[in-house]
Amino acid sequence: MIKVSQVCVISIYVPNLNEAIEFYTNVLGFEVNKQYGPSIASLVHGDLPIVLEESDSAVYDQNRRSTGIALGLKTDDIEQTVKSLKEKEVNFIIEEPTDCPPGKYISINDPFGNTIDYLQFI
Repeated sequence: MIKVSQVCVISIYVPNLNEAIEFYTNVLGFEVNKQYGPSIASLVHGDLPIVLEESDSAVYDQNRRSTGIALGLKTDDIEQTVKSLKEKEVNFIIEEPTDCPPGKYISINDPFGNTIDYLQFI
């Protein structure tokens, strides 16, 4: 049996690295830590790195719905987060803070249809 380890990185496969970097830095406030050539970049996010990797196999349909990853981000003020994201004209899946077992959440899409949930824990 394999011992379960701590998650050490989250990779998000995207069809366009430059567009992804623009969204994750300018809209969500991440910082590029290092770019590993033309198709891979790591982003600063606390202790858990997020890697954006350009891939021809990143799949999304004409409505920009992805078959990729869902990323959960913590917020201390979900109402302020909604306001800030509206100002940046992101695509909301769930715009109004909605109750969930640990607190409240909203959901948005990145430019490729990957889901990003913001959670405010109670």
